[in-house]
Amino acid sequence: MDFGTDTFAFVQDLIFENVLEPVIHGLQLDNWLEVAFDGVEFFLFGVLEVLALYFVLRPLEALFPAERWSTREGVGTDVLYTLLHRLGLVPLLFFIVLQPIADSVDSLLRLSGFIPFNLEYLFPILTNRPIATFCAYVLVLDFAAYWQHRMQHRLEWWWALHALHHSQQHMSLWTDDRNHLIDDLLGALWFAGIALLIGVPPGQFLLLALLTRFLQSLAHANIKLSFGDWGDRLLVSPHFHRVHHAIDIGHEGAKQGCNFAVLFPVWDILFNSARFIPYEGPTGIADQRSGRDYGRGFWAQQKLGLQRVFQVLMHLPQK
Repeated sequence: MDFGTDTFAFVQDLIFENVLEPVIHGLQLDNWLEVAFDGVEFFLFGVLEVLALYFVLRPLEALFPAERWSTREGVGTDVLYTLLHRLGLVPLLFFIVLQPIADSVDSLLRLSGFIPFNLEYLFPILTNRPIATFCAYVLVLDFAAYWQHRMQHRLEWWWALHALHHSQQHMSLWTDDRNHLIDDLLGALWFAGIALLIGVPPGQFLLLALLTRFLQSLAHANIKLSFGDWGDRLLVSPHFHRVHHAIDIGHEGAKQGCNFAVLFPVWDILFNSARFIPYEGPTGIADQRSGRDYGRGFWAQQKLGLQRVFQVLMHLPQK
């Protein structure tokens, strides 16, 4: 364990001191040195995460596929999305940029005699109980993610972006990050904003992001796997989430979809959006049957997403 920690720290220092630090000094952006150092850490954890995804989930997809494909067309683009998201800095940057704003608001409120909201203040039992507090953070952020996901399907302009994610007809472990960049930015702002609101410290924020993302990749994996009648009600399984992506069910069904939960299906159960049904059919969006194009490459997908949002906002006919 010590060897692994020391090696990680050595590589982080090596990259920062020999690559980023000279560039930042040259651009006279020394105020960003701390952000850049944290960014290297996030990048390295992303590298380890992508390797774990490939060496853990990819063999399971090969051995126990939920669906056998005649072609892996489109999966390569999803790999690109994964690398951009998992090795990128969007969630971390939002957290770091918003942190000083949150600190300023916190100080202003305290000077005015108002104690800002955070979980430990609201639930004193969590004080000095780091494991319980971390679990509470997970629950709150997952609850927020559930409602964000429902809004992505309910708000027409947001669905115009989120539809790119659902247009993948070959779901795999890489599909989770197949999103329009604007949708990604909105999601990162939502996640980081809620985390700051409830007082998540930076170190735990990184751990929360890594844990959530790995489980989301598992949920999207092309694995014929259910956790059983009770297990599927405790944690989102590949089967439970496949129903969410099912044609005629995932978006077009009642309540504009079902199984919105990211980690814990309890939210779907509580808010009457859960569907525990056997399903091994195709994934995608119903209008793909009539030939609607969502793009076959990164740039085409991003362009079409922008066009769809513009058409919705301008009340133009959908193409």
